Amino acid sequence: MAQFTVNQNRFDPYKNFKFRVKWDGRYVAGISKVGAMKRTTEVVKHREGGDPSTSRKSPGRTEFEAITLERGVTHDTEFEKWANKAFQVGVGGAGSGAEVSLADFRKDVILEVYNEAGQLAIAYNLLRCWVSEFQALPDLDANANAVAIQHIKLENEGWERDQTVVEPTEPTFTNPGV
Repeated sequence: MAQFTVNQNRFDPYKNFKFRVKWDGRYVAGISKVGAMKRTTEVVKHREGGDPSTSRKSPGRTEFEAITLERGVTHDTEFEKWANKAFQVGVGGAGSGAEVSLADFRKDVILEVYNEAGQLAIAYNLLRCWVSEFQALPDLDANANAVAIQHIKLENEGWERDQTVVEPTEPTFTNPGV
């Protein structure tokens, strides 16, 4: 069992606005929102024949919900290139099945969470992800005043916390004038 040391000076939980996403060994630019990481395990109910008044429960199949990544629309094509690996119109002939790049449409993704000082605090490995939904452009509205956001929805086969990332020793600052 791993031993964890606790930072005695940290009382506040980590904030949800300091994070980075990496795939193919590179950080992906401009991601402004990552959907929640959620898993659900089905409950299997069963009864014993001699005890009809109560039921027992045990874990069944576990499902991992899709994770959505959002970012502002730019000339960067990382979202689109990955989405095109799951389906690209007109690549193969009708009914050929060549619209899917089965060799490399899945990727492992790393989600890193940082503390306020910019130190890596927590990391998760998202396993065997692939793009099931791609929104290239949002609704466009000439009367709106907003950033155009694109998103991808990542199906995944689970995630695990990277245990090699340990709690950072947070910096302290001295005030030289005091």
